[in-house]
Amino acid sequence: MKIVLTSDNTCDIPKNLIEKYDIKIISIPVIMGEDEYRDDIDGKKIYDHVSKTGTLPKTAALSEYDYKEFFEKHLENADAIIHFALSFGISATGPNAVKAAKDMENVYVIDTKHLSSGSGLLVLNAVDKISEGKDIKQIVEELKAEAENMQTSFLINKLDYLKKGGRCSAVAAFGANLLGLKIMIKMVDGKLQPGKKYMGKMDIALSKYLKDIIKENPPVYNRVFVTSSSEMKGIKDKLVEEVKALGFKEVLTADACSTICSHCGPDTIGVLYQKDV
Repeated sequence: MKIVLTSDNTCDIPKNLIEKYDIKIISIPVIMGEDEYRDDIDGKKIYDHVSKTGTLPKTAALSEYDYKEFFEKHLENADAIIHFALSFGISATGPNAVKAAKDMENVYVIDTKHLSSGSGLLVLNAVDKISEGKDIKQIVEELKAEAENMQTSFLINKLDYLKKGGRCSAVAAFGANLLGLKIMIKMVDGKLQPGKKYMGKMDIALSKYLKDIIKENPPVYNRVFVTSSSEMKGIKDKLVEEVKALGFKEVLTADACSTICSHCGPDTIGVLYQKDV
């Protein structure tokens, strides 16, 4: 059986792996002013737009029709599809994929309950399971269980984008920026929640953040992502070295897609992995 893996672009899998494993990606539309982008765009273009206009881009959930076209196209060369969707708890994109798949045979939609590389880890787990020759129904059930056990979190340097998007008050953003606080944002039960606050320079805060998440969420030392919304030269490299020192078999780096960048802003970075439960 030929199984095709598909996902929306919020899985944040690096392009070389998308090409290597022939993963099919559908992008969530990003709207900036009068322009709508249906392909993933560079985060810098988003940040330049916000700097010039003072307004955030908008993102629009993919429709049932979008998914119907997408699935039909890829079923032409496959026996089955496993689709990985941005957490149903934060977007209608996934439920719309479910509606589109309802009348199709052999299209399975996974609520990843995560975003960014937290979802991407599940996609790569599926690659492993297919190579092991597992039955598709077994693969789907295992992936659903693993979705409950991902550690997805990020450290946000400044709360400006969350303030503009109405996700925190102007007073809270001003206070955090004034004190130099770095805020952890994490996925809990499919939704974003604030976590710990860290003081000091970003590289120091990240070292503390890494120690905290490893202690609180012991990992399966298999595969881990270090994912950021901008280059963060030097800072990202240092964090990668600290992660490598922990003994993970595979340390991957990724850039956040346009959808993620639109909501978190630049200089956001996280460590994402599967928890050992």
